[in-house]
Amino acid sequence: MCAKKLLHDTSHITYESLLEGNEQFIADALAEDPEYFKKLANGQTPPVLWIGCADSRVPANQITNTSPGEIFVHRNIANMVVHSDMNMLSVLDYAVNVLKVKHVIVTGHYGCGGVIAAMSNHEFGLIDNWLRHIKDVYRLHAAELDAIENEQERTNRLVELNVIENVYNLCKTSIVQNAWKNGQPLAVHGWVYSISTGKIKDMKVSTSDNANLGDVFKFE
Repeated sequence: MCAKKLLHDTSHITYESLLEGNEQFIADALAEDPEYFKKLANGQTPPVLWIGCADSRVPANQITNTSPGEIFVHRNIANMVVHSDMNMLSVLDYAVNVLKVKHVIVTGHYGCGGVIAAMSNHEFGLIDNWLRHIKDVYRLHAAELDAIENEQERTNRLVELNVIENVYNLCKTSIVQNAWKNGQPLAVHGWVYSISTGKIKDMKVSTSDNANLGDVFKFE
């Protein structure tokens, strides 16, 4: 999969150009494989659920060189796993219990606007309620973060810690724990993507059981 040329000037993107792009996409796909859309219409069996940031520069399929049908995707501001978020929980439940994915990956990215906003003392509006969850991550790791003098390095570290904490949050859900309890093969991972290099950093927090959870969170 070739990366398209990126243009900082997006003035050429119009409503009409999107529809024209769709026609070009169809033509290109059929030229490569006349059965492309028939195959896609037969259903999906993706082995991976991606929980990522809504940032337009972090497309799951493109940066992992995968095709449509291979990654089930949920995105929100700053790749959060919030236990009261019925949208995220519904996607997770469907992915784990219906699609039977084998991997769930929480993917953050350096330069995340949500993380940067959460580190400030500014009021942004409705989103402040969402950013509070990131501020809680900062609170948990304040000693480490406050010791980092360089602002960008501190922000990058909070991006990483936010991913790690949300992997932990994911493991605490009843959906994931019941999958493990029932012997379903399911691994949870945490990644951070660098927009400036295109490189994915594995945060080395992968797990396939609840051994690392505090006892109070474990299901019997």
